[in-house]
Amino acid sequence: MKTLFTFPGQGTQRAGMLQNIPDRDAIFADVRAVLGDETDQLDSTDALQHTRAVQLCLLIAGVAWARELMANGVKPDIVSGLSIGAYPAAVIAGALDFRDALRLVALRGDLMEQAYPHGYGLTAIVGLRLNQVEKLMAGSHTYIANLNAETQIVIAGRDEEMAAVAQKALEAGASKATHLAVSVPSHCALLDEPAAKLAKAFESVTLSRPQRAYLSGSTGRVLWEPLKIADDLAFNMARTVQWQDAMVSANQRDARLAIEMPPGSVLTGLTHLAGWQGEAICRERNSIEVAQHLLKRLTR
Repeated sequence: MKTLFTFPGQGTQRAGMLQNIPDRDAIFADVRAVLGDETDQLDSTDALQHTRAVQLCLLIAGVAWARELMANGVKPDIVSGLSIGAYPAAVIAGALDFRDALRLVALRGDLMEQAYPHGYGLTAIVGLRLNQVEKLMAGSHTYIANLNAETQIVIAGRDEEMAAVAQKALEAGASKATHLAVSVPSHCALLDEPAAKLAKAFESVTLSRPQRAYLSGSTGRVLWEPLKIADDLAFNMARTVQWQDAMVSANQRDARLAIEMPPGSVLTGLTHLAGWQGEAICRERNSIEVAQHLLKRLTR
């Protein structure tokens, strides 16, 4: 039986999310070495209005909470992250140095926000299948962004066009159509150019062969080659998220304990929806002792 660590994407952030992370002083020493004075304001309400700060906070939190579990004997065999969550996943996998990740994520956030400073984003549609959503999108300049579950589809595009599709979805029987707390049109062709610029930055960074399986949230496949992981990280902003496929793949690889890193529990719910055959919990609502107990029970 294997253990999977999952790392959430944008939309889960909240003010003050870095105040109580494990081993905060040591983590912040690394962060401050890269980001300087910006470090102390990253998780403020004002800073979290910007994509750069949101993504940096999710990277830092993911690494901190995962390291704490590992220090207490709960270690992943597989790691996977949704969108920006792929970066802490790559750090925990041993493929990407944490300080390099901080530099790359800061650039990633800047490139995405500069490309679409306002008026764009993501909308989640719950209760309809992909073919139904695609029909409702016909004629609009919106894109499929995330295939999170069989009946949870995220679209990307301009706010007013997404709103029109969302209204059609509700009229067609969707249970929810929610504009997400993401201010850029992620995971579609609108971000091809920023992704290409980020890929250039990766050319100056050396990645390592991971020590544990790096499961791509964009392809649903495990990647071991550093160059392929770099490509996955650079371009995932412009590629459709295939989260359901990733969880099916983890299941097929005998993962039976999935632990979602803070903040939130979104991925835990999506993992269950993918037909998960074991235990799936979020660290935010469960103690280290719960994780240790589940691990022992599954490995007897």
